[in-house]
Amino acid sequence: MTSVDGQPVPEGGRADPLGWVGSAHRRRFEIEHRTVYEYSDEVSASYGRGYLRPRDLPWQRCVSHRVTTKPTAADSSVGVDLYGNNDFYFHVTSVHRRLEVISRSVVDVLRPPADQAARGLPWERACPARAGEADLVDFTLPSPRIDVIDEVRRYAEVSFTPNRSLEDAVLDLTHRIHREFVYKSGSTTVSTRVGDVLTDRSGVCQDFAHLAVACLRSVGLAGRYVSGYLATDPPPGRERMVGVDASHAWAAVWLPDDEWLAFDPTNDQLVDERYTTVAWGRDYGDVPPLKGVIFTDAKKSSMEVSVDVAPVGIANDGENSSRPLFG
Repeated sequence: MTSVDGQPVPEGGRADPLGWVGSAHRRRFEIEHRTVYEYSDEVSASYGRGYLRPRDLPWQRCVSHRVTTKPTAADSSVGVDLYGNNDFYFHVTSVHRRLEVISRSVVDVLRPPADQAARGLPWERACPARAGEADLVDFTLPSPRIDVIDEVRRYAEVSFTPNRSLEDAVLDLTHRIHREFVYKSGSTTVSTRVGDVLTDRSGVCQDFAHLAVACLRSVGLAGRYVSGYLATDPPPGRERMVGVDASHAWAAVWLPDDEWLAFDPTNDQLVDERYTTVAWGRDYGDVPPLKGVIFTDAKKSSMEVSVDVAPVGIANDGENSSRPLFG
């Protein structure tokens, strides 16, 4: 029997304490994340780093993963960052005007575990300072892209009333953000501040995740930003379209049982087996899918991103070739 984050994973029909075998909430996804950069002049070298390999978690296992670049990278490596996320690096030395970075993964996902006792505790008891959890300090303080300002604190206090259960408070915050803010593609950038989102009442999933995390931290809770993918189901009677999914972001709050309750204010729901977790950090800046440096005289450039999350059948419970690959 193998293990993922210290938790047993079934092989060949052996013991299955996590419920992988025969679970009604088990999903497998083939995920392709393609990023294309085009430049108005030649690029002599490109350096890139990013987070595209899904994490291995008690409720999620990365069956296979591979990243390719066109032109082919002259140098590449994979590693693990401070928060246990899988990162990668590449260096393209061939002269080019177009660069493609393609990530392909196969992932099995279960519905995350639910500790109802921890969720039902008064939210004040989940504050790390009261629980003596000093190692969570990174997730309780402001971070480069998440300001904990008075306006955020006032917004959060509507949901986090005294002695309310943690789950009720989080669900109320999720409902309010979904109801009171407009999803508007292109209305913000990666550098948009939480205060601006709160004022304008519009944004995208990244902004709503940042706002939710800011609210958690403003009342003393530990909140982290999570990046990944959400499988979208087609309308009844319609075939699934390829390439219309996108990378996604949501938030998570620490529970006193040392688990995290993940929630998605963009879609007004708790995270379930349709969500694939790639990485988490203090905010977007810790876990961007891609970032890098180029050497060029080009005056113009463009970037196009397409993501496809395709549900597939479960092939073999013993299959687990999760070693990161780069080619």
